Amino acid sequence: MTDNVTIRIQTADFDVNSEIASLTASRTDIGAVVTFSGICRGGGSDATTALTLEHYPGMAEAEIGRHAAEAMTRWPLTGVTVIHRTGRILPGENIMVVLTASAHRQAAFQAAEFLMDYLKAHAPFWKREETAGGSDWVAAKTDDDDAAARWDK
Repeated sequence: MTDNVTIRIQTADFDVNSEIASLTASRTDIGAVVTFSGICRGGGSDATTALTLEHYPGMAEAEIGRHAAEAMTRWPLTGVTVIHRTGRILPGENIMVVLTASAHRQAAFQAAEFLMDYLKAHAPFWKREETAGGSDWVAAKTDDDDAAARWDK
């Protein structure tokens, strides 16, 4: 992994603005930062009251790092940050963030979308959703697999 890639899996919350500032500090070659923030949602008829996220330590970081490195080779990026939380997360709280930086917006947008499609379909995380009716593990979605497949070479 390069100095321009940050991967963190943590239980603690994070501040998106601080992460952007860290990614862009003392850099004049960055013209665009694309940010995707995943936030736990509630509401609806069977509202989520909490999510519990688990991961395979070591493997999750390595897999995300491998895809971040691939994004760095596919697009002219100047940096990538991926932070993903684990543990119990309540509606309104941050789950994860993907930041991609580049001289120009198109590369940053495409790389962020590539990384998000990978994370949704293949990253080694498991999610249990709690509702008023109980809790269940969330199954993989075909739409997520289809979105990730479009990036295959």
